[in-house]
This record gives sequence, structure tokens and C-alpha cells, in this order.
Amino acid sequence: MNDPEDFFKDIYHYTSLEQTAAHYAKFAADYEAAMTAGGYVTPGRCAEALVASGADKASPVLDIGCGSGLSGLALKAQGFEVLDGTDYSEEMLAEARPKNIYRALWQADLTEPDPERAESYDTINAAGVLNPAHAPAETLDNVMEMLRPGGLFAFSLNDHAVEDGTYEGRLHILIDCGSVELMHREYDEHMPAKDLKAWVYVLKKR
Repeated sequence: MNDPEDFFKDIYHYTSLEQTAAHYAKFAADYEAAMTAGGYVTPGRCAEALVASGADKASPVLDIGCGSGLSGLALKAQGFEVLDGTDYSEEMLAEARPKNIYRALWQADLTEPDPERAESYDTINAAGVLNPAHAPAETLDNVMEMLRPGGLFAFSLNDHAVEDGTYEGRLHILIDCGSVELMHREYDEHMPAKDLKAWVYVLKKR
């Protein structure tokens, strides 16, 4: 068993998806203990933002980067009834499966488009997922392809992701070209014990 505190030593310094995947494989069994110790609140913030933005709780939600299921639990707590989940890490998916939160779970690389699921969901969630070594800025475009017109996408950008600059740049392009409408934007706690905050966004596909 790993010390959950060790989870945070390198996670924000990786530069490749392979490094991030290896880290999550190593810490999958300790992930929830690490998040609890950090005071992780972003899954709840994203779920609440979706409700405030008018998401249909009866419509299936795609929870991308679902990990061990913390974001799924937050969505269920807000009344969302049907969840599908994806994650790059099979080890993290193995932690989620016994919870029986999700209708379906599958491995997916967020940097790759998924044409089979084009315009398949009215609601997509990505709590604590978007960061340069896991899901770079072009992920936003791939996610929007899976949304139906009028669908909502909730996601967070923590302080490290904002520092990167590419996400907010891509967001401005999407908003300015009229392909999405900004429904929600709020800066608040992400992981208080680690002195990290995050923006939570909700975009509506036009």
C-alpha cells in the first residue's frame, strides 16, 4: 500500500499521458484516500453547476475521466439517474466498477475523437480531468462533438491548468465563434488542504 500523500508529489509535474497513466495505475487503490485527505470538493461543484444550468437529471450523463467514481457519486447525490463513465486508466475503472454507479464503463483516450458517440449525450461532466499531461486543450473539441445541440458540458480547471494558458485560450475561441454559450463560471475551492482552487465552467453547445 502506498502513502496517499505520495500521490501529490509528482502529479502536477508530468508532461505526458504515459507518465500520468503510470501514476494512476500505481495509486488507484489509494486515490480516494488521497482525495479525501486533500479535501477534494470539485466533483460536487461540477454536479451543482449542472443542476443550476438546467441539466435534465433523467437524461444519461457521460462522466469522462470518471476515475474511481467520486464524480459519479456527486452526480448521483444531485439526482442524476443514469451515468456512463470513461477513463484512460483501467486500474481506476476497476476501482469504480464495484460501486455500481455507472450503467456502462469503458477505457477511452480523451485526446482522440470518438465518432461512434458523436452527438450521443445531452450532458457531459469532467471534474478534475483537464490538465496538460492528461487531457490537453483539444479535448474540449472532442467532448463537444459528443454533445447534442443544446447539451451541457461541466468541467473544472484547477490553478495548474489555468497556469498552462491553453485551455482558456481554446475556451475563448469556442465562445467567440459562437459554437458554445457560457452558462456558468465560478472560481472557488478545489482541494483546500493543498491550497488549490479551480474554475468550474458549464458550456452549452449551440
